[in-house]
Amino acid sequence: MARVLLIEDDPAVQRGVTLALRRRSHEVEVAGSGETGLPALERCRPDLVLLDLMLPRMSGLEVCRRIRESKQVPIIILSARGDEIDMVVGLEAGADDYIVKPAGAEIIEARMKAVLRRVAPAQDTPSAAHPATGPERHGDLTVDRTTLVVSKHGTELALAPSELKLLLFLTACPGQVHSRQQLLEQVWEHSFYGDARLVDACVMRLRAKIEDDPRRPVYVQTVRGFGYRFGPLR
Repeated sequence: MARVLLIEDDPAVQRGVTLALRRRSHEVEVAGSGETGLPALERCRPDLVLLDLMLPRMSGLEVCRRIRESKQVPIIILSARGDEIDMVVGLEAGADDYIVKPAGAEIIEARMKAVLRRVAPAQDTPSAAHPATGPERHGDLTVDRTTLVVSKHGTELALAPSELKLLLFLTACPGQVHSRQQLLEQVWEHSFYGDARLVDACVMRLRAKIEDDPRRPVYVQTVRGFGYRFGPLR
């Protein structure tokens, strides 16, 4: 069971999603705008946010950005805007996943479960191959798989769930090349290749936090035409 904050202005969608999730034993708090959604986030402390893009006055993108300024709660955009540019912009704003409406309750819940598993990703990555011998050091980065804390130059980094799980997955096997499809299946638990933009958007956000110069990445390196690998090697 999860505590969900649904930020959506369409009453019909509010009722449909709320009823479907409550039938599956989830708690649902509803906000009809960004202006009411942000205070609700502080009040109800949800496990996950379902966020519409086309909100009155304050857009869903602005709400997503404001949440990401201080919180790493998982965010799934639930929007009727299915163009690729809309998806990319939403993911780049900090969302962990993107669902195009209309979507069935089974799809929404499956995506919710996948995102929530990323909140505690240590059990879902190849990190089991690494004995609990303390934090790992990768250049200026320190990765602690026990506490799920990532630091750079001794300063803890605020990583969203998808960013953290992606980093844990890549650092488990430094130097190994992973295709976008492999990362999509292992980190996002998706199998549809069209969702590979999830990977690219998350890589961009992760680079902005861990690289000295995101345009010349040292840690998350692109293997042209294939995917990504982690370096420098330890």
